[in-house]
Amino acid sequence: MTNITRIEAWAFRSPTKKPVATSFGIMHDRPAVIVRIEDNNGAFGWGEIWANWPAAGAEHRVRLLEMDIAHLVLGKQISSPNEFFYKLDAKTRIRAVQCGEIGPFAQVVAGLDIAMWDLTARRQGLPLRRLIRPNSPDLVPAYASGIQISAAEDLMPTARAKGHKRFKLKVGFDMSTDIAAVHRIQSELLKNELIACDANQAWSLEQAKEFLSGISGLPLQWLEEPLPVYKEDTKWMDLADHTTIPLAGGENIIGEADFNRAIESGNLSVIQPDVAKWGGVTGNLAVARNALANNRSYFPHFLGAGIGLAASAELLAGVGGNGFLEVDVNDNPLRSAFFDGGEPIFNGSWLCSEKPGLGIECIPKELLQFQTLYTEII
Repeated sequence: MTNITRIEAWAFRSPTKKPVATSFGIMHDRPAVIVRIEDNNGAFGWGEIWANWPAAGAEHRVRLLEMDIAHLVLGKQISSPNEFFYKLDAKTRIRAVQCGEIGPFAQVVAGLDIAMWDLTARRQGLPLRRLIRPNSPDLVPAYASGIQISAAEDLMPTARAKGHKRFKLKVGFDMSTDIAAVHRIQSELLKNELIACDANQAWSLEQAKEFLSGISGLPLQWLEEPLPVYKEDTKWMDLADHTTIPLAGGENIIGEADFNRAIESGNLSVIQPDVAKWGGVTGNLAVARNALANNRSYFPHFLGAGIGLAASAELLAGVGGNGFLEVDVNDNPLRSAFFDGGEPIFNGSWLCSEKPGLGIECIPKELLQFQTLYTEII
């Protein structure tokens, strides 16, 4: 049994040299929320709470944890991370619906769940992936992400120099320009290099078909979120029937029931839950296993700080399958400072830590300059 007696949370904001552009908005800094839990025996675990949007999201998530959720955790007897997640999810559901903040509540619960898994694996002296599956590998395939298509000429060589062989391009800006750029980038790839595209929900069905027609014949690995997540299943089915390119999505799906529908519909070939946005390790593990059981691919989505990235890598290694780890290649010390010498990419793969849990002991001191808020709840 575990009895959580202390919770700490930090909000950080790191300035960006260049804004990070998506089809729906621009990030002018890189936020992150880190959470640490500790039990009555001094065991601890680290988690990350998704906070990329809205602009004020990071500080809001810290306050939400402090004022609405922490008291549901402190002093409670917990037998397992799974029990912890499902009980906390149930206890916060009415509050989340009452204030129309299902996403923020889910994100805080996800971060706490990651921390509980980290604590549990650390206490057993195991890397998290080996708590999930004893024979988990140390290496998982990875791809370079966060590449806004107009910045590809700058970011792709940098990612390539770091060891990446797979690249995901953000599209959804100007149709003709995007299509021409994808053709050019594909023609300039080196041997064994691959590209995928992410539209971030930018298009209507007709626009998505226009893009797919425009890149017809190119070996695109997958097309991510070509339609908004809330579009009717019939439109997703129409688009899936229109192309042989695998469609991907999941970062904006909340709850096992909705993930199960997405998996069983067959519209998505690649399932992409985000460990810090919904579900933590518990929810993502269930979704990943269901995806693999239904012949789908599990690619953990992630675009945040180092703790969530480490959790995503451990999950992917623990689950197995043929998925790729998403690794943002835009400058972000809130991500890279957690890994000595930078992200451990070798020949297109991520090398997991051999240390217990997530392999992270503390917040790097150099990140404290970016702290905007801190709270301790005991």
